[in-house]
Amino acid sequence: MSRKKRASEPALVVAMPKGRIMDEAAAVFARAGYDLSPVAQNGRRLVHDCGELRVLVLRGSDVPTYVALGAADVGVAGSDVLDEEGRDLYEPLDLAIGRCRMVVAERKDARADDSQIHLRIATKYPRLTRAYLDRHGIHAEVIELSGSIELGPLTGLCHRIVDITQTGETLAQNGLVEIDTVCDVSTRLVVNPASLKLRGPTIATLIDRLERAIA
Repeated sequence: MSRKKRASEPALVVAMPKGRIMDEAAAVFARAGYDLSPVAQNGRRLVHDCGELRVLVLRGSDVPTYVALGAADVGVAGSDVLDEEGRDLYEPLDLAIGRCRMVVAERKDARADDSQIHLRIATKYPRLTRAYLDRHGIHAEVIELSGSIELGPLTGLCHRIVDITQTGETLAQNGLVEIDTVCDVSTRLVVNPASLKLRGPTIATLIDRLERAIA
């Protein structure tokens, strides 16, 4: 298929997360022949027409919702968000960006015991945290927070946290140590199942070009 969008074919709508992942994803898309430079040129706009693609700039946690409900045909989202949301989405490709780990951490100077009564764990990922606890037979109260997770153990709100880390530096700076890994995290391309049926060839071309760019 020609890389030039047919005049009668609407642009493919792509949901992109704000921030560093957006920059890394834009570089991958550029290598695949999709110019997303209009997004970088105007950081305040939320909708950008980029030739074959129309890009929606969203919070990372909102990308699966936009794709699942058909407001976007495809999206770029972290596997942590996808697994936490549990949406019915097709995940054809790992974009090999945004790699990190979801870990369990606690205070270095106040180690907790799995068997202690009223163990409390704070996290942005309650679904994944409960699944982890079930796998390991640990009974704990899960406290859902939306930011500054590292502060929880320091203030006595909780004994442990489950959060994302790349290098562990932020944990160390706050006197926390990793005690286990919940899962590895990477960034995926996700596709709305209905869009896959309606615009299969166009989406297949996108996947193929991105796959070649990653390779």
